This record gives sequence, structure tokens and C-alpha cells, in this order.
Amino acid sequence: MVVGRYRPTRSAIVMRVVAKKGLRQLDWLLIVVAVALTVIGTLLIWSATAPALEQAGLDPRMYLKKQVLNAFIGVALMFITAFIDYRRYRAATPLLYVLSLLLLLAVLTPAGTTVNGAKAWIALPGGFQVEPSEFAKLAVVLTTALMLSYRRGVGRSGPERPGIGRAALAALAAVPLMALVATEPALGVTLVLVIVLAGLVVVSGLRWYWLAGLVCAVAIGIYTIANLHLMKGYQASRLTAFLHPQHDLTGAGYNLLQAKTAVGSGGMFGVGLFHGTFTGNNFVPSQQTDFIFTVAGEELGFVGCAAIIGLLAILIIRAIRVAAVADDLFGMLVASGVAVWFTFQSFVNIGMTIGLMPITGLPLPFVSYGGSAIFADMIAIGLLQSVRRHHSVFL
Repeated sequence: MVVGRYRPTRSAIVMRVVAKKGLRQLDWLLIVVAVALTVIGTLLIWSATAPALEQAGLDPRMYLKKQVLNAFIGVALMFITAFIDYRRYRAATPLLYVLSLLLLLAVLTPAGTTVNGAKAWIALPGGFQVEPSEFAKLAVVLTTALMLSYRRGVGRSGPERPGIGRAALAALAAVPLMALVATEPALGVTLVLVIVLAGLVVVSGLRWYWLAGLVCAVAIGIYTIANLHLMKGYQASRLTAFLHPQHDLTGAGYNLLQAKTAVGSGGMFGVGLFHGTFTGNNFVPSQQTDFIFTVAGEELGFVGCAAIIGLLAILIIRAIRVAAVADDLFGMLVASGVAVWFTFQSFVNIGMTIGLMPITGLPLPFVSYGGSAIFADMIAIGLLQSVRRHHSVFL
């Protein structure tokens, strides 16, 4: 019996060609940088958590295993997001907005769990937790981009500048998300949402006099919050401790001084992974999450810190380039929102470890431990890829 050669069907050939073309259209530099940051972060998380787990008689690779799983799921979410036309996300944005609101509301119910004074997580079976505020960043980016790019009548983006009406609608849509995040309380994430909203309003082309009015309104709001003491005591101390850390050596000031000392102790090349004194003895709080950069400073030194900052800079520059060549205003605003998000969050996280910014509890994108954070970060990269893939001229 002679077995003939397999001849693929026409549909199989088409699928293969489409898949190859889709892979070529991806920004592989962006993918490599995101994965490289995740790998570096996973190693730092392992080094930061292994000594304490071993002393407690637990598996020293527990956090390592969890973060590796988080990374694989995140990369899968990135590719899934990348291969869907970003204009479909435009149509799905209202649904995603409602879903984000429901998750944030669920946090405030008995389903929510409290960690370090913030009720910001939903417990899942198997010891896993979801932090809806991380996905609220995506919701604000997409919702604001939709509001600012909407054109009455046809519901599509247009070349004209958005007026103050559209900016006001975008702000009104973002306020419920911000209010729920602030209620947890998650001050750092709230600041990210505010900055993303403000950044998108600016890049959308709103006229300068409206921008000036918005700046005045924000200034009045900050002044009101400060004078009416609407913030909790520990939140206010976190925001002011970086100015005079020596005045609060039993609270936020102590954490800041320890972080600065840990970063400085690494010198040029660091003491090596698993050899950090500050890291191994847990002198710095939350060193696998908010203060992961202190682990890099001590164990990888100035060179390692510079490498992390350089990779983040490449990622942000690529996001800006995607925004510059987007086919429509919605795509431009989505890419710009991701760029603003990563820029602000990276600056605040690194700045608070070296005394340039107040301690706000923000993770370092792709580097800090956390499933929800890495999922949201990778989905954001997928959005950039989607905007890029559906442009006629590739970078």
C-alpha cells in the first residue's frame, strides 16, 4: 500500500501564512525587553524571599515558582491581546469598564481581603489573590481613550481636537474607578490613574486654556484635601517622610533610610544574588514588591540598576513610537496611556527607594512580585502590539 504525501488544505495554508505574517508584525524588541525585565525581577524576588522562607522551614523557592507561573500566564495574555485588532477593544471598552467597576466593588464586600492595612485583594482557591486595582489601570486607559476619540454620529475617531466636553466625560468616567481604588485605600494606584487621565487629556490636543483651567482645578483639589485632612495619618506621613526621613525613624522615615542604605551598599557591581545583608535579613519591608529596586541596588549594584532603568526606558520609547504611528486617535491614546502609566509608575517606584519621591506602595513594572501586576503589564504590552500590528507602516 502506497501512502501519498500529505497535502495541506487551502485553509491550512492561509492560516499558516497569516500566522507567519502576524509574528513578523510584532515588535520583538518590545517583547524581549518585557521578558528580560520579568526574568530579572523573578531572580530578584527569589533572592529577596528565599532566606526568610528557609528560616521559617518553608520552601525557599515558593515565591519563585509562583512568579514563574505568573510570568508564563502573563506572556500568554500578551500574545492573545496582541493578535486581536485593537479596534475590537474599542467596542468592548464599556463592558471592560463595567467589569472593572464590579471587581473593585467586590473588594469592599466580605470577598475582599486586607493586607498591610489595605483591602485591595480578592482571595481565590489555591492561595491565589486578584488585585482589581491593577486592572483598573487598563480600564482607565481604554475608557479615557474611547471618550476622547469619540465622534458624535459615526462613533469613530476624527482629526479634530476633542473639546472640554469630551475631556469632562472622560474625567467623569474615571472618577468612580479612582474613588473605589482610593477607598481601599491604594494611594499609589490612585495617583497612577490620575496621571494617566491627565496625560491623555494633554496628548489628545485639548486647547491650552482648558488645560490651564484643569491644572488650577487639580491644585485646588490638592489644597482642599490637605487642609481638610481627608487623608489618613499614615498616608500623609508617607507623602512627607522623604523630605525629612530622620524625623520619623520609627515609621516611614525608617523604611526610606533603610532602602537608601541598601541601594548604596551595592556599589558599582553589587554583592551578588543571595549575598545581600540588607536583603537576607529583611531590613527593608516589602522588598519583593514595592522595594524590589533595593534588592537590585544591593545585589546587582549600579550596573544592574542602570540595566533595569535602561530596559524600562527602551520599553517606554517603543510605546511612544507606537503612539506616533497609530492609524487613529484611539490607537494613539491607548499607546500614549500605556507610556504614561509605565513612565510614572517606574519613576515613582525607583524614586521612593532613593529618597526622591514619597513612599506610595507602587510596584516596579515587570520586576516586582505579583500576579495581577504582571498580568496587567503584559496585557498593556499586548495592546501596544495590537496598535502596531494594524498599522500599514511598521517600525
